[in-house]
Amino acid sequence: MKLERLGGDSVNGQSPTLYRSDRGTYVIQGWRTDHPDTIEIPHRLIRFVQPGTCFGALLHDSGRGTFTVTGEPVTDPEALSSILPPDHDLAIEVAIGRERRRDVPHGL
Repeated sequence: MKLERLGGDSVNGQSPTLYRSDRGTYVIQGWRTDHPDTIEIPHRLIRFVQPGTCFGALLHDSGRGTFTVTGEPVTDPEALSSILPPDHDLAIEVAIGRERRRDVPHGL
């Protein structure tokens, strides 16, 4: 799986970072949690989501400036070699949703 880095506050394999895959999904690198398919990311990472889209997964607000999000853990060797996540990080894959706003007829 090939990844395009969309943004993040860290460099050199550190998290949090958001990618778009060549499979039409988002790959999110964040901090590991007690659940093997869930990561924690700061609210500010959302600013890198492409216009008109959203994560196709529920975000749960921690109440401390972060969200938890659950997805499919990334195991693809090509993707992992481009991310190089440290042991305290995990990359998950989630669908790309289409933003639908209630104040705009037919979404955005």
